[in-house]
Amino acid sequence: MKNIITLAIIMVFMPFIHAQHQNNTKYVVMVALDGLRWQEVFTGADQELLNDKNYVKNIEVCKNKYWDQSVEARREKLMPFIWKTIALKGQIYGNRNLGCKVNVKNPYWFSYPGFSEILCGYADKKINSNSYGPNPNMNILEFIGEKDMHKGKTAAFTSWDVFPDIINAKRSGVLVNSAFMKLDGENYGNNIQLLNKIQHELPDVFYGIRLDAVTFNLAFEFLKEKQPHLLFIALDETDDFAHHGSYDYYLNSIRYSDKMIGELWGWIQNNDMYKNKTTLILLCDHGRGIGSPDWKSHGANIPHSDETWLAFIGPDTPALGVITEGQFYNDQIAETITNFMGYEFISENPTGDPILNVFGRQLVDN
Repeated sequence: MKNIITLAIIMVFMPFIHAQHQNNTKYVVMVALDGLRWQEVFTGADQELLNDKNYVKNIEVCKNKYWDQSVEARREKLMPFIWKTIALKGQIYGNRNLGCKVNVKNPYWFSYPGFSEILCGYADKKINSNSYGPNPNMNILEFIGEKDMHKGKTAAFTSWDVFPDIINAKRSGVLVNSAFMKLDGENYGNNIQLLNKIQHELPDVFYGIRLDAVTFNLAFEFLKEKQPHLLFIALDETDDFAHHGSYDYYLNSIRYSDKMIGELWGWIQNNDMYKNKTTLILLCDHGRGIGSPDWKSHGANIPHSDETWLAFIGPDTPALGVITEGQFYNDQIAETITNFMGYEFISENPTGDPILNVFGRQLVDN
């Protein structure tokens, strides 16, 4: 009898209990910085690389911009938005010097497997090439976009032209604007029309990879005009400049990416639709090697290439700053995002568990 009464009480109060765990987040914006090492995020410019004329054209100029003896000052020079805003009001993961680790689960440690793991919540060992072709796995842009209230409200803007396959745009129906694609099919405003035009008038620095400023601003203007509910922006220059061995341009790319992301967050926090209803997530698909010449490369044969990092800021995320313990994985990102939006990610594959820290439900999710 006592059990029946207890069950009845639980049933009566279940709506109330559920309401207590409703998220304030209604929208999510994800920004990926391809191959950005956690070392630069948490400790700023690398002194060894900064002083190497093989990687920096003008060492004095670069040091004036990015060097300081203090780690705190150095990293803030490089990424002021992360360290003046997210570190104070959000959470940052991956400072291995303090005991917090973020790793990929896939065994390959490069981009297609890395982004597939992030977006699908599953490290598919069959995906072992950047030329794999259309991804057979369900991704979160597709999953969220199938919900009635989110139909037509998920989109991806990427500098790298492989994302239509990673997201399987043909199957998923997700709007994926990559590389030098024109954003058309809608009555877009003048800013988008201008970006459509100038992307073909800028130097093709990386031979088929669009410059990040165009990708970012196309995404930003799309956000303003079409109000997506889940937006994914994938920048690429950090990886490209590293592969080219240009540490100075790699640092410059980090700096202006941070600036653009800061401007995006400032707009979100001043927009009636998105303010206090949006979670911003920064992420990375893989790490890189350490020292010369390994910092330029990544892959299963380059130690530390599986080491990544994460950052969160939004209305449901307690301001814990730099997380100092725990092991986290990139395959947890997908379920975390769908949880923010009020769903459990249903996939044919075993997906990673959500990172509960970002919801304030526990201190460390091992």
